[in-house]
Amino acid sequence: MKIRLLAGLVALGLAATGCGGATVDGTAGSSAPTGGAGASAGPSGTVKIAINPWVGYEASANVVAYLLENELGHDVELPEIKEQLAWEGFETGDVDVIIENWGHPDLKKQFIEEKKVAVEAGSTGNKGVIGWYIPKWMADEYPGITDYRNLNKYAELFRTSESGDQGQLLFGDPSYVSNEDALIRNLKLDYKVVVGGSEAALIKSAQQAQEQRRPLLFYFWDPHWLFSETELVRVNLPPYTEGCDADPKKVACDYPEMDLDKIVSKRFADTGGKAYELVKNFSWTNEHQNAVADDMTNGGMTGEEAAKKWVEANPSVWQAWIPK
Repeated sequence: MKIRLLAGLVALGLAATGCGGATVDGTAGSSAPTGGAGASAGPSGTVKIAINPWVGYEASANVVAYLLENELGHDVELPEIKEQLAWEGFETGDVDVIIENWGHPDLKKQFIEEKKVAVEAGSTGNKGVIGWYIPKWMADEYPGITDYRNLNKYAELFRTSESGDQGQLLFGDPSYVSNEDALIRNLKLDYKVVVGGSEAALIKSAQQAQEQRRPLLFYFWDPHWLFSETELVRVNLPPYTEGCDADPKKVACDYPEMDLDKIVSKRFADTGGKAYELVKNFSWTNEHQNAVADDMTNGGMTGEEAAKKWVEANPSVWQAWIPK
């Protein structure tokens, strides 16, 4: 009988802070691997896919986990590990797969090039973009508000008890990768980052801002199911150019569009057999991910139920991922 474990947060005994391009740091399991996929290529090998704290990632992980279990006969563990520390799991054996990586050139250099405990496993097919957003009604009502050069003129609209005399820029999980403080400072904006604490807090605030016509400026990202249900408009920051974000303290440009990719442990790549091939072959669209994420968030489904629904409806997509 196959067992799927969605483990609670378990400490690696390491502290981390969010940095880089679009991510989330966190904690990883500290127990020794027990038959982990990195050590076994057989049909009973256990594959450990880290779960980072946003629902799009969970959607991808659950679909891959469902296929690993039901098509290849592997057990799958899904430990909840915030983004940046999941990379530490490649070294300890606690993580085989990061199914959705948002950039992290610094971590790629450390764990792929220098420590050689991880390898890239190709694109997910998803295009990722981080940005600042407002509800559409604000874009309609306040001329020029989507141009960052006009944000100071409207700062008073965004003041809250948390931001004081400055406008509020609402952020999510404190472990997410963030350039916000540098952007505010370097673009001379009269705003303060206020941490909402989670993806759920951002979603709830965006929905209330649209429904109740409350001013809101917030950090968010695409792909995400929220865009299909709530009208949001992106604020135009100075365009991204190659290298404009090289120095985190001097960032004064927008986030780049990223081709999201998969990272796996070197051990899993070498010995994971067909399980590794399936992970490497996995590639779908933003629309596919959003459909599964929407079922998980708004459809009352577990990750496994949402994955099963998607798999049953899209055999022509996933059959190409299954190794021959």
